[in-house]
Parts: sequence; C-alpha cells; structure tokens
Amino acid sequence: MQNELKNFLKTSYTAYHAVENAANFLLGHGFVPLDEGDKWTLERGGKYFVTRGGSSLIAFRCGEGPFKIVASHTDSPCLKLKEHAANVSGPYTRLNVEEYGGCILYSLFDRPLRLAGRVMKNAENGIKTELYVSDFHVTVPSLAIHMNREVNDGFKPDRQSDIEPLLGLGNQNLDEILGEQIGYDLFAVPDAEPFESGADREFLSSPRIDNLTSVYASLLALADESCTGNCLVACFDSEEIGSRTRQGAAGDFLKSLISRISAQKSSEEALSLLSQSFLISLDNAHAVHPNRPEKCDPTNRPVMGGGVVIKGHAGGAYTTDGLTSAVIKKIFGEAGVRYQTFYNRSDMRSGGTLGAVSLAQVSIPSVDLGLAQLAMHSAVETMAKRDFEELVHGLKAVFERSIRILSDGAEIQ
Repeated sequence: MQNELKNFLKTSYTAYHAVENAANFLLGHGFVPLDEGDKWTLERGGKYFVTRGGSSLIAFRCGEGPFKIVASHTDSPCLKLKEHAANVSGPYTRLNVEEYGGCILYSLFDRPLRLAGRVMKNAENGIKTELYVSDFHVTVPSLAIHMNREVNDGFKPDRQSDIEPLLGLGNQNLDEILGEQIGYDLFAVPDAEPFESGADREFLSSPRIDNLTSVYASLLALADESCTGNCLVACFDSEEIGSRTRQGAAGDFLKSLISRISAQKSSEEALSLLSQSFLISLDNAHAVHPNRPEKCDPTNRPVMGGGVVIKGHAGGAYTTDGLTSAVIKKIFGEAGVRYQTFYNRSDMRSGGTLGAVSLAQVSIPSVDLGLAQLAMHSAVETMAKRDFEELVHGLKAVFERSIRILSDGAEIQ
C-alpha cells in the first residue's frame, strides 16, 4: 500500500494527472467510465466513474439506501504559468507565473520543479487536450546571502519578480518546447521523490500529501468489495483557490450526479434519502509542530501517528457537529480505528475546505476528517505512514455500514 501511495504522490503532478491516475486505478478494479454528455443506464451493483474538466472525478457504487460520500480534492498549491509565459530578461529566459493557492513560497526556492498540466492542440474536427510533463526541471534561484544579509531575519518574496522559475539561457521559445499548441493550463510543481524518515522510517515526506493522500485513501476504500449501499467518492479540483469553478465543490458536479443516480426515484423519495445521507469532507489537518507547540489548541492537539483527525470549528469552517462526530466515533471505535480531534487556537484564523462549500449545492449531514501532517502547503510535506493505513481502514468501515441520519440521531447497522 505504501509503495502505491508513493507512486500516486510522485506522478500526480497536477489535478489533471491525479484524475488520470485515479481513472486508471478504477479501470483496473472494474469500474465503468461514463461521460456527462451521454445518456446513462445504471444497474444496481454497478461500479462507475465520471470526470469533469479532466481535473475532477466522481466514482460510485449503485446500491440501496442513503448515500455515503467521501469528498476530497485533487489540486495542490504551486505556481501557474500565465499566457506568454516566456519572459526574456538580459541573458536569461524566466517563466512569468502567478501563485496558485496558498503556497509556502520560500519552500519552492532552489528545488527541482517540473512543468506539468495540459495543452490544447488542433484536431481534425476541433480541439483535443493532452497531458504534459516536461522532461526537464526548472528552479527558482535564491538571492545569495551576500546580497541580502537580512534574509534570515525575515524574507517576504515579491510575487512578481522573486518567484519566476529560470527556463534557460538566451531567448527560449516556450512554444517550441511545448510543441504545436493553441493553449495550455500549465504549472511549475515540486518534483521531489517521496521519502521515508525517522529512526523507524515512520514518516513519509512528499509533495502533495495535502490532499492526494485523501484522494488515494478514498479510492482504496471504494474499490474494496465490502462496500454496501450507495457509496460515492468525489475528488474535486480548485479547493486551493476557493472551489468556485465548474469542476470545484461549489459547482453542480455532485448535485447533478446524485440526481442522475436517483433518476428512477420520485422527487420526494430522492429528497428523503438525501436528508438521511452522510458526507465525509476529507482534507488534512495540522499536527502539533514539535518546534512550535504553542501554535496549537490547548486541549485538541493531534499528533502524527495518533490516528485519523476529526476537525471542528464554531464558525463553520469545518462541517462537523456533535451528531456527525459521534457517528464517526462509533464506527471507528467498533472497527478499532484510532482517532483524535483538531480545533484551531481561538485566537487564530481557521482555514476552510470543500465540505462547507459543497453544502451550498448538496445539503447533507457532514463531518470533516483528515490526516495529521506537518508543513502543509510546503513543497514537501510530512505525515506518519501508519495514519494513512488507519484512514483507509476507517473509510472501509464507513462504506461497509448502513448509515441513516435521523432527526433525533442516527441509525447505524
């Protein structure tokens, strides 16, 4: 399992590559691809998946009863190339980029970055898209300490001039490098090999741990034949920039798919099942930092290796409430899955995730879960390997059970 996870993290350079890897995984486990533009004929017991925009994917098993949904996201913070990205400056060509998501910008300096994403090309009857990964690296070189003596006292990169990757010497023609194309969605992304650390090799460090560990864990759980009922995995793009795109959680992808799955039911039946359904918003959480423990809440302090994290927030940044938290605690407890809780310090602003956004489209009782990790949004992040296995075990336990949310509690069988 760990080697497959490493490969998924390594090769899923962008959301487009993550979806391609997810689709290949599902095809290998007997899932049938669908197209949103086609008419669907779904069979009970069938296994299906559909993509949107090449960067979001929803996979599901058709069954009876309320839906059990796990939602995560496929994108990660990085640098996105603008149009006319080649910026010739003196003897060098740099790449004109803008920040995608909330990067720890200093972590991108002096690292191997690869250009990756998709390019659009002319086809006989229109336009076709192709995935792209450069066969070379680029870097964002730091300014030497001799030229910035105060760098270790505080460094704030200029988002226009300081983070442009170095493409090459002279006037490099990006169009020649990419080949014949009429458009692109390209990113400069970290290309570090995932590696284990710690005296017992208990940690895993890699780019994109947030949130491709959630994506891969949900796929493993859905592929397990112990699933019962209507089980669904949604892997959305655009979470790092607010989810408000057609392929993001604020779009109608999940809503329209559930409508199509429920097409044979009356509208009253469909609405009733939806109100009794259960959604897990799966995105990683902050572990107590060993060097800065004061940054964490006094009593809710998840640690790497401590199990799956249940996340809460009074302001609604996370969707967890007492009932949905209790549902997870009961299922995990009976399955022997370890769990812990996370809240931000009350004097710190909370981050958000896709669960609260998706509720605007599909109002389902929901809980926020994730893995405890360090260095979130860095070029290389760190987690405990055994927590990933706990998460997969926990998601399988959810998909195995019959869960029905009621007005005065929940029915779990």
